[in-house]
Amino acid sequence: MSSSQNTLLPNSRDKLLRDRAARVIPGGMWGHMNVARLPDGYPQYFEKAQGCRLWDVDGNEYIDLMCGYGPIVLGYGDPDVEKAVERQRGKGELMTGPAEIQVELAELLVETVAHADWAVLAKNGTDAMTACVTIARAATRKRKVLVAKGAYHGAAPWCTPSVAGVTTEDRAHIAHFEYNDVASLEEAVHAVRDDLAAILVSAFRHDVRRAQELPTPAFAAAVRRLCDQTGAALILDDVRAGFRIDMGGSWEPLGIKPDLAGWSKAIANGHPLAAVTGTDRFREAAQQVYVTGSFWCGATPMAAAVATIRKMKEIDAIAKMRTVGTRLREGLDAQAKQYGLQISQTGPVQMPQILFANDPDFVMGNRFVLAALQRGVYMHPWHNMFLSAAHTEADVDRVLQATDGALKAVAEQTS
Repeated sequence: MSSSQNTLLPNSRDKLLRDRAARVIPGGMWGHMNVARLPDGYPQYFEKAQGCRLWDVDGNEYIDLMCGYGPIVLGYGDPDVEKAVERQRGKGELMTGPAEIQVELAELLVETVAHADWAVLAKNGTDAMTACVTIARAATRKRKVLVAKGAYHGAAPWCTPSVAGVTTEDRAHIAHFEYNDVASLEEAVHAVRDDLAAILVSAFRHDVRRAQELPTPAFAAAVRRLCDQTGAALILDDVRAGFRIDMGGSWEPLGIKPDLAGWSKAIANGHPLAAVTGTDRFREAAQQVYVTGSFWCGATPMAAAVATIRKMKEIDAIAKMRTVGTRLREGLDAQAKQYGLQISQTGPVQMPQILFANDPDFVMGNRFVLAALQRGVYMHPWHNMFLSAAHTEADVDRVLQATDGALKAVAEQTS
């Protein structure tokens, strides 16, 4: 593995590509993958990926702890998934109607997801969450949707974190509560009780730039109780965490079943797909609303999803991610103590978040991840990261070699 100094040299391929992009793409890059938000030195463009490794366009190799910001759950280019994709591609990808694989995938989702009586397929998480909200409103004939403050549920006007181009009317019926705060939730429900269509919750609190919070049993039970009392839909946003916590749904360990759930990210190991699953109570509404997309019936992502879900079950992929995640968390804790640094590691071990104490501007966090990058490990200073079933204990040990040097460098710079 080569280490990367990754300064943007004038003639580096990455720098040249950024210059070209700036002329034809507004801002050069959009959204969450724009590395302008990261410390200077991160590559924007990549040449290839395999397993848990990335190679940027300048030939630098990294162990990747972002997994494409979540979609890669079995590893880049998983051979079983790609074989299924090629088999389906030989028959047809996008046709005038859906392929048989659509029914097979819907059946598999209903079999796998604990609450699901049906499934609707789409392309990305924003599609899925917007459909969930629309279905809930159609079924309840009410308007208000309660959402946790700071939560991310997509990039449509009703939920995007940016207010550019968004009108007050776009969010007129969205109200807020504090995640994991039962009193705040009850107060919000009371304020809109007669017009409450849904309570929308993330699998756990994974807001950026702050410590993650797992849902408390009391909070999850309160969400279910209040939805039952008011007739509102309990919508679980499992776009980010789905199939990394529990194959039956991320709130299954809590014993709480949602009425509707949105899925994407890991559902097809990097192939573009999303899904809405729901209970029979919402079946008619799901049929009545009009949701569609020109590419929603693409067959190869569905074949990828079938292969992904089946393989995850066969190899117990979640257990594998927990094992390596625990190894990483324990190793980082030991290293931080060795160098006298205070870090917090929050959220599920398979979706790690690492923050430094007394570091509101992420000065230490930025130093840490850039030093790790220069040692061949791709991390993020304030977004939760992701492990996959392709990460082995040997990979984690290699990561810990890099973080040892990175933490030592942070300690030396802050002493």
